[in-house]
Formats: sequence, C-alpha cells, structure tokens
Amino acid sequence: MTVSAHRLAGLIDAFRPAAGPPPRSLFAFFRWNLEGSWRWLWVAGMLSALAGTAEVVTAILLGQVIDAALQTGAAAFFAENGWLLIGVAAFFMVVRPILFGLSAASNAIIVGPNVNPLVLTRLHRWTLGQAVTFFDDDFAGRIAQKQMQTSRAITDVATEVINVVFFALASLIGSALLLTTINIWVALALTIWVFVYLYMIKWFMPRIRVRSMARAASRAMVTGQVVDTITNIKTVKLFAHADFEDKAAIGAIRTFRERVIDFGVLASAFRFSLMTLAGVLPVLLVGGTLYLWQQGTASPGDIAASGAIAIRIAQMTGWVSFTLMAVYANIGEVEDGMNTLTPPHTLTDRPGAQDLRADGDIRFDHVSFAYGRAGGGIDDIDLTVKKGEKLGIVGASGAGKSTLVALLLRLYETEQGRVTIGGQDVRDVTQESLRRQIAMVTQETAMFNRSARDNIAYGKPGATETEIIAAARRAEAHDFILDLQDFKGRRGYDAHLGERGVKLSGGQRQRIALARSFLKDAPILVLDEATSALDSEVEASIQTALDRVMQGKTVLAIAHRLSTIARMDRIVVLEQGRIVEQGTHDDLLAAGGTYARYWNRQSGGFIDVRDAAE
Repeated sequence: MTVSAHRLAGLIDAFRPAAGPPPRSLFAFFRWNLEGSWRWLWVAGMLSALAGTAEVVTAILLGQVIDAALQTGAAAFFAENGWLLIGVAAFFMVVRPILFGLSAASNAIIVGPNVNPLVLTRLHRWTLGQAVTFFDDDFAGRIAQKQMQTSRAITDVATEVINVVFFALASLIGSALLLTTINIWVALALTIWVFVYLYMIKWFMPRIRVRSMARAASRAMVTGQVVDTITNIKTVKLFAHADFEDKAAIGAIRTFRERVIDFGVLASAFRFSLMTLAGVLPVLLVGGTLYLWQQGTASPGDIAASGAIAIRIAQMTGWVSFTLMAVYANIGEVEDGMNTLTPPHTLTDRPGAQDLRADGDIRFDHVSFAYGRAGGGIDDIDLTVKKGEKLGIVGASGAGKSTLVALLLRLYETEQGRVTIGGQDVRDVTQESLRRQIAMVTQETAMFNRSARDNIAYGKPGATETEIIAAARRAEAHDFILDLQDFKGRRGYDAHLGERGVKLSGGQRQRIALARSFLKDAPILVLDEATSALDSEVEASIQTALDRVMQGKTVLAIAHRLSTIARMDRIVVLEQGRIVEQGTHDDLLAAGGTYARYWNRQSGGFIDVRDAAE
C-alpha cells in the first residue's frame, strides 16, 4: 500500500470506542455505530453525486455535438467546432475519470475498510461486557454470527447508499433540470415517472426488510445449531447421535430455506415490477421529444440527449432497485442483530467504582442467591475467610459451592446480603480489578485455540519465556508440552491446542490451567475441582506445587475428592445452599456429622452423590 493510500485509509479511526451504550432504535443504532465516520461518509457521498452529475453532462455534450454536426455539415464540422470537441474530449478523458476515480477511492479506501472494523469492534466490546447469563442463554455461534452479520450489513448499507443513492439522486435531479431546457412537459413526465417509481419502492421495501430480518434470524439459528453440534462432536459420537443431530440441523436449514424462498418471491415481484416501469421511460421521454421535434420545438440533439437520459435511467433503475433491495435486506439484518446484541448490561460497575486492594478478609455477609428462582443456589451464607487462610468447601452436587465462588467473582449480583474483600463491597469495585486479584482453576478448564505459550501467558500478558516455562514446570506441564505437535507442524510451546483444548487430555488441560494460574500469582486463589482430571500419581506430584503456590495466599478450594482438601486450615460443609458444618478435617471427623459421613462413604476419594439426599 502506498503512503498516500495509507493516509486516506487513516482518515477514519477504525477502532474508535463508541460513546455510551448502543441504542435500541434502528436509526439511532446506525448513528451509534457510524459515529466518528460521518464527515468522510458525506465526502464520499458528495463525490458519488458529482460522478452522477457527470452522467447528465455526458448527455448534454452528446446533444451539443449532434446539433453542431447538423448545423455545420460534414465538411466544416471539425474546423468550426474545434474547441467544443477539445472540451468534450477533455471531459471524457480527464474530468470524468477523475470524478469516478475519486468516488471509487473514497469508498474503497476510506469508507469500506474502516466502517466494518469500526462497527465490529464496537459490537464486540459491548458483547464482552455482558454478564455470563447473556452467554448462558444463547448459542456462542449465533452471537458471533450476529456480530459479523450486523457489521457487514451496516457497512453494505453505508457503501451502497454512497455508491447508488447519492449517484442516482444526482443523476435524476440533473436529468430533470436538463429536460426543462428541452420542454417543461418532458421534464414533468420524468417527474411523474419518478414519483410512481418511488411509490413502488415505498410499497416493496418495508416488506423486503421484514422478510430479510426473518431470513437473517433463521440463518443465525442454522449457524448456532451447527456450531453447537461441532463444539460437542465427541459427545455426539459417543452417544451415536449423528442422525439426531442431522435431523436437528435439517430442521433449522429447512426453516432457513423457507425464509429464503419467501424473500425470493417478493424480490422477483419487485424486480419484474420495476423492469416494467423502466421500460415505460424511454418510450415516454423519446416519444415525447420526437413529438416536440415534429412540432419544431426540439432539435435532433434534444432527441439524442433525452434518449441518452431515458436509456441511462432505465438501465440505472435495475441497478438501483437491486441495490435498494439489498440495502433494505441489510437493514432487516441490522434490526435482527440489534435485537440480539444491544440488551443493556445487567451487571455493571457502579459510578465511581474503585480498584480492589485485595488486602484483608473475605466476608460473605448473610448472602443469598437463587438465580432468580424460588429455590436453589445459596441461602443466608454468613462466612468469613481470614486473609491467608486456606478454606476447603465441601458439598454434594448442587449444594451451592460454585455459586459461592461465582458471587465472590461477581459473575452474578447477590440477591440478599453482600460480599466484601478487605471491607470493600465487591459491588463498589471495578470488575476488572476484582478479577485481576483472583486466580481461578476450574474443573472445566477453558483453553483457547492458540499456542500452549499463549494459553499459559493469558494469566500474565507480557510474561517472559522464562516465567512461562517456570510456571509450566511448577504445574508439571513442561514435559508434555515439549512433546506437542499440531497439524501445521508447530511444536512444543508453539503448538496450538485446538478449540477448547481438544488436542489435550483432561489432565493436561488442567495442568495448563494451573500453570496459567501460577503465572497470574494473584493474592486470592480459587480451586474449583482443580485436580479432578488428574490421576492419583500426577495429583501427588502436583500437590507440592499447589502447596507452594498457596503460600501467603487466601485460598478457597472446592473438591469432591476430600483427600485434596484434608490439609486445609478450615473446611466448610454445604447442604442445600446452607452451611451445616465447619472446622478442621480432624474436628469434623470427630464430630461424626455430614463431613464424617462423606469421608466414610467416599469411593476413591470422591463424595458419593447419594449423600446429597440423606
């Protein structure tokens, strides 16, 4: 790319943040997405209008040349019309190419490459700020599809309005003005035709918009269904449900096909109607000018000019109609995307939120949370975790262990009570600072389809190679990482792990996650079944590393395998969302209560799920 092209491309800041949340009305949503680019959109529109005006000038010059040829005759034509011919040649060889070149450059270099990333980054930023419930309630593929669909559709609307609407309006207005110089009645005929044309567009376009929105929604459902199946392909194969998933996909595709047919029927009717109307225009304008020529009030040049205009507008009608149909179809897709992507954030930082100091006790002050339901979750939890204390949390599935941790991380808002760290209510601190101070390793380890190095370094962006390898060694991951190789031949720390880490075993994924947590080195450490995928030998080897990383930190460790938390300073036992016991491992065994029953009945070190019912 040349320096001048770089400068043109930099006139719009493609990554400029939006001001405030996205509106939920269509035209305000367009303004929000395009804010910061309007000046250059208008410039591109004006250049397109000048190019459209040049088409009218073409017809004028054609008429003047024909009239001049008829007036002077063949012998004296070039001698007497030299300046006219030079002007016409200069227009066609210099002025017209410059106008069209500038119009093309403004759209292809300034507008097109910048509007799409401008819109996409704004929508993506807003989506990232949604609470986890937003993602729990939808397909990941569908959300991604909506972002891509909406950014593309807004870009297409902007570029097509510039390319076509500005161009066509300038051509029509210029044509009407030119025809008034021939005869006011011919100009009036064009005006009436334009009004009929606009009425037809007004009738068709809202209907096209609605059917396009339905088509976009069904397309996104196909994407969501297919991505959901592919994401869980191992489960599909293990349960031999390929036929079931095929039927589900066919159902979504069948609905999409029906919506496409509905759109196609309307689009065909629109195309046929406009082409019929376009055929009327040359007959109307050329026929009218011929009649005026017969009456002696129009010249042969006027016939040529009106004919050129009529044919050009008739040709442009098909182009404009297809473009307007695409514009309205894109508007329908924007509406569909807007409905999905613009819900207000339900979990936000309070005005004036401070950074978390993470220097003190963790306190659950009579906290209740039931996910908006009548029951479930946790109920009136009153618990203090001292700074530097290692707390084990035990309970059968559904007892509320993970809910407790989710509220600490403020992934959900407490329904009653409050959670504080060092006396600071987690609702009064920024979410980013809160989560930077907490390292977490979960049972369902999250891996990106990036290199092993990138996955570990996610715990500390900018970490050195030495720090990354040291963290991997502490997590007993270094040796198996060196043996990794992906399908592109990348090896070791450069090897990509596949989507969600599918190239690794469960134990390997958890060791990568542990290395990431070690590297983060946050003052609060949460282990949610952090070693559940490790075999006993590997768990034993990594336990020493865990002991080292827990030194000096406040730790909350959830485990079904009780042997992993027996050495904690204190153990809390949850049942049906309430604390029923707490104390050291020895104290709880001596008490002979719920924990003792879990310990005595565990199989292979795991809590028997039957205990949840007792």
